[in-house]
Amino acid sequence: MTANNAYLAIFLGGKTNPKMEAWNALSEAERQKKGEEGMAAWKSWVEKHQSAIVAMGGPLGKTKKISPNGIEDVVNAMCAFTVVNADSHEAAAKLFENHPHFTHFPGESIEVMPVLPIPGA
Repeated sequence: MTANNAYLAIFLGGKTNPKMEAWNALSEAERQKKGEEGMAAWKSWVEKHQSAIVAMGGPLGKTKKISPNGIEDVVNAMCAFTVVNADSHEAAAKLFENHPHFTHFPGESIEVMPVLPIPGA
């Protein structure tokens, strides 16, 4: 893998978006059923795109922000990540069309960006 054909996909979903509110309004049994269906769909997506997946990634936990002012807890919409290999930015984005993140789960979107080479490396 070279940096010019690697793409980072960030899965986004806020805790207060309408899809998450609807998800949280479901009964525990309904959420579990939808979760199982979603995981099956996600596994199918992985199998279909296995040759493009460089790093499966995974769910993201709580965030710490480090700045010149120190370390603080922050909240953002990032839920998970995956790294894929594709011939173009458009091709990488197309891998995530109709992804279970938002077709089965209450995720809002997926942002895909190229992993650029380190300048001067």
